[in-house]
Amino acid sequence: MRTENKWNKKNALWMLLYVVLYVVMSFIVCVLGSIQPIFFVCYQITAGLIVTGVAAKAFDKIRAFGAACCLSIGMLITFFAMQDANLWHCLPVIIIAVLAEIIRLIFQYNAAGNLIAAVIMSFSTFGYYGQIWFNRDYTYECAVEEMPAGYAEALMNYSPVWALPVVIIIGIAVAVVNYNITTKLFKFDQ
Repeated sequence: MRTENKWNKKNALWMLLYVVLYVVMSFIVCVLGSIQPIFFVCYQITAGLIVTGVAAKAFDKIRAFGAACCLSIGMLITFFAMQDANLWHCLPVIIIAVLAEIIRLIFQYNAAGNLIAAVIMSFSTFGYYGQIWFNRDYTYECAVEEMPAGYAEALMNYSPVWALPVVIIIGIAVAVVNYNITTKLFKFDQ
């Protein structure tokens, strides 16, 4: 492992950039979901495509404890700034940060650990889309109040119970492919 992959002032500044990118990419995933109900149901697939590369690059840059926590703290700060911090949104972000940090530590910050952690970090929007299946009535009520006519019904129609595992499995597969493309594109230290 090269010493440049540890925490230092330069890498801390890089991490700040990755935090901003991670939040922006997660926000884009959410915006797509607000445009079309199928994107809301498929958040994890979209996140695997859009968010994973940023987490992968951050983990390659910082091969030490704290990178996943930084990304998640950025999400939490954003939730509070948007006045959208609630248990449904914040708890999954905290859990994914802890899981990602544990995985990276167990794998000693190598490529396999970074891959698994980057896939875990792609679940940054789970608190939003998970409610489709775990808090269905609330999701429907919010969609009726906040979205155009017909959006709530379409959202419910596109999200049968069996769709959750399918979306998660496809989202993970997309995240793995995205991670591998990112590592080749940016020539990661392996």
